[in-house]
Amino acid sequence: MQSGQYRRNFIAYAVRIMVIERRRKPPSALSFLIEVLWRCFTISKKEMPINEEIREKEIRVIGPDGAALGIMSSKEALQIAQRENLDLVNISPKAVPPVCKIMNYGKYRFEQAKREKEAKKKQKTVEIKEIRLSLKIDTHDFDTKVNQAKKFLEHGDRVKVAIRFRGREMAHPELGNATIKRFADACADVGVIDKLPKMEGRSLIMFISAKPASKTTAKPAAPKAAEAQPAESQPAKQE
Repeated sequence: MQSGQYRRNFIAYAVRIMVIERRRKPPSALSFLIEVLWRCFTISKKEMPINEEIREKEIRVIGPDGAALGIMSSKEALQIAQRENLDLVNISPKAVPPVCKIMNYGKYRFEQAKREKEAKKKQKTVEIKEIRLSLKIDTHDFDTKVNQAKKFLEHGDRVKVAIRFRGREMAHPELGNATIKRFADACADVGVIDKLPKMEGRSLIMFISAKPASKTTAKPAAPKAAEAQPAESQPAKQE
């Protein structure tokens, strides 16, 4: 069904561009294909009705420069948009009458997608890294795990610390609490506990998040010492 919609859009915009471009110099085959494909896919994913899809009898029209063109029929507004080789876009369908703007819809969608892409780049995804400990972990392995957790926290990730109890170790939960507390204390310079240790099955689980960057408060500048020098007595002028 979606492929049929793409096909209908492709045919409709191919015919429309051929009619419009006859008034100007014929486009190259590559630019023609790019224009049709771009409009086909962007219109299929649009959220606002455009051009022939606007069926209201009367609409309030805004020109491409932002100037108000007044209230007119959708057919008349579409003719104005076609003369400018632009699209008529319903930007406020719930208004009475609906507000439509004449614009290059393909360019608008391209810029919108570009802004969304840039916004996603700025968003930092926080990953959860798992560190597994044991009650019988030796000092060297413990320090290695701490250094590994610190690297994750400095990178901005969240660390899940898990201690698995085996066999009769379940009878000594206090040992697990002591080990996991010692681990949290070792990471305290770069991380904070955001979920306290809790038993989940046979495992003791704790979560540590990166410590928020502390804003360094600027110390007030020390007042400059006034360079008060005693006024030198000027020698009396000899007449």
